[in-house]
Amino acid sequence: MAVILIVEDDKELREELHILLEDNGYTPKDVNEFSNTKEEILLSNADLVLLDIKIPYINGQQLLRSIRKESDVPIIMLTSKNSEADEVLSMSYGADDYITKPYNPVLLLLRIEALLKRTSKVGQDLTYKNIKVNLLRSTLECKDEEVLLSKNEISIFYYMLMHRGEIVSRDDIINYLWGNDRFIDDNTLTVNINRLRKKLEGVNLKSVIETRRDQGYILI
Repeated sequence: MAVILIVEDDKELREELHILLEDNGYTPKDVNEFSNTKEEILLSNADLVLLDIKIPYINGQQLLRSIRKESDVPIIMLTSKNSEADEVLSMSYGADDYITKPYNPVLLLLRIEALLKRTSKVGQDLTYKNIKVNLLRSTLECKDEEVLLSKNEISIFYYMLMHRGEIVSRDDIINYLWGNDRFIDDNTLTVNINRLRKKLEGVNLKSVIETRRDQGYILI
């Protein structure tokens, strides 16, 4: 069963999460010492990380940003503040999802299940133009060039590849990535699309995602 790393400094909440995950068939691991949190996450081999924004020594969002330079492990951010600004910043730094405390246990479990399904490694490569899309490693490969995509970016690109030549609405993409059980700020998708476009340019794929006003996007 999937290993889930809990990065939460509130001992009571950490224990509640541990029990919840264990009772639902997951293998939870806890971070109890926060002076080397980044190293613990990178060495944990976890399938998913629950990361609190407010932890000792380092802001969780800055930690997320640093981790994304080295790993694409699925990360759900936890916060006690219901702030759109925090959510947009977290998603722009590469978070896969975001949930506000006190959380609904059933909703949290559904989010975890959906994210694990979405990010499950599939041993399949796709080809787009002269680019190999490596779903296993979340990379775009062209000759000697390789670009690493975040989980959201590879999911968006995969979805658009499956609908190549068709206009896909913003709502369709949001529902594919995050489900329809929550409100996602419109800027969150825009940030992910813009980051994906920039990375596509890194393998000479310029202007391949077109915006269709009042309709959505199309991969040409």
